[in-house]
Amino acid sequence: MKTAKDYLEAANAVVPKISSEEGIAKYEAGNSLFIDVRDSSDIAASGTIAGALRVARGFLEFAADDATPFHKPELTKDADIVLVCGAGGQAALAGKTLKEMGFDNVSNMGGFKDWKAAGGPVED
Repeated sequence: MKTAKDYLEAANAVVPKISSEEGIAKYEAGNSLFIDVRDSSDIAASGTIAGALRVARGFLEFAADDATPFHKPELTKDADIVLVCGAGGQAALAGKTLKEMGFDNVSNMGGFKDWKAAGGPVED
């Protein structure tokens, strides 16, 4: 039987973790797709990365699959995807899912609060 810890360890083994500072450098370069995988109520309460795509983790497979009517066209297999959530766990799990779906360039920046504390651009 697997535990939440087992799932997180497996995700962290395949999804590289980057710092907020590395994320800000990617943001400033303008070549990365930032995705906030938190629920809309969490984003409404704290804000998110300016310009980030908002895709709740529970909806990610549908948004990432171009064969569904819910596909987000920004989600292309060759995109440099940077995931963020509340503390890093949901982003890691979402990253593992994307990798399994054929997205190769995926990283986990961890929690939004760290981005904000590092001075990353934010929006409501």
